Amino acid sequence: MKVYTFKIPKKPGENISVQSDKGPAFYDKLHQHGEIQISQILEGAGKLIVGDSVHSFKSGDFFIIGSGMPHLFKSAASSTNSHMISLFFRKDSFGSTFFDIEEMKELQSFFLHAKTGFKVISPNRPFIEDMKGLISSGHFSRFMVLIRLLKKLSESQKTKLSGFVQQKQLSNDHGERLRAVFDYVMKNFNQKIELDTIAKLAHMTPNAFCRFFKERTNKTFFRFLIEVRIEHVCQLLLNHTDMTIVEAANTSGFNSISNFNRKFKEIKGINPTEYLRQLN
Repeated sequence: MKVYTFKIPKKPGENISVQSDKGPAFYDKLHQHGEIQISQILEGAGKLIVGDSVHSFKSGDFFIIGSGMPHLFKSAASSTNSHMISLFFRKDSFGSTFFDIEEMKELQSFFLHAKTGFKVISPNRPFIEDMKGLISSGHFSRFMVLIRLLKKLSESQKTKLSGFVQQKQLSNDHGERLRAVFDYVMKNFNQKIELDTIAKLAHMTPNAFCRFFKERTNKTFFRFLIEVRIEHVCQLLLNHTDMTIVEAANTSGFNSISNFNRKFKEIKGINPTEYLRQLN
């Protein structure tokens, strides 16, 4: 297995793979694969990085991650159990033109939105039951569930996960550099992080690293770092009702409350006080 290009394990002749990830934490290394991934979070919470964006995840969330999109699930330290069921398939798994025939035209919305990944807004019980039933299903049943899921997903309300689509898979070398950077950030985002330190991790000069990161994520490194910190603030406010906004900001690496307020509104569209009011 390569460090960055993840190979989905399949049996000979298998076109649909189903995986149940259960344990203290999910696999947290930045990776990509050629398969489209449909995932249901059954237990756990944390942060999800997809392409150029950072999101929170929690029990009940339903994600679609497109082919070749770099991503990682970082379980929160407070999560004692994490459980996710995922289905993997390629658009050409059943032939290069299978999903282009007239009978499959209703599913084109799914493939269009899958390119940037999406999260289903308020997935209903049939979504969850379909995913749980995949583990014990045979090949034909899995195929039928997949088609049914694609139909539901095409019609569902969704929110885009990433605004940036990689035109090609990253090389192992570039993938390993980004993986090292993301891994360091996810472990140290609540501390001061210097550009020189990050550039050394990627074996580059600061200027070269800034260009490298922007070209591959469509944003600056420090914009990415701020998004990680703000998502952590949101998780703290959601899970610790006795914590104040200032405490959450300080715990997440912000040392200026005015800068935090400005960046929070810039990214979330509302100020922290209004966000907390909506949570309550």
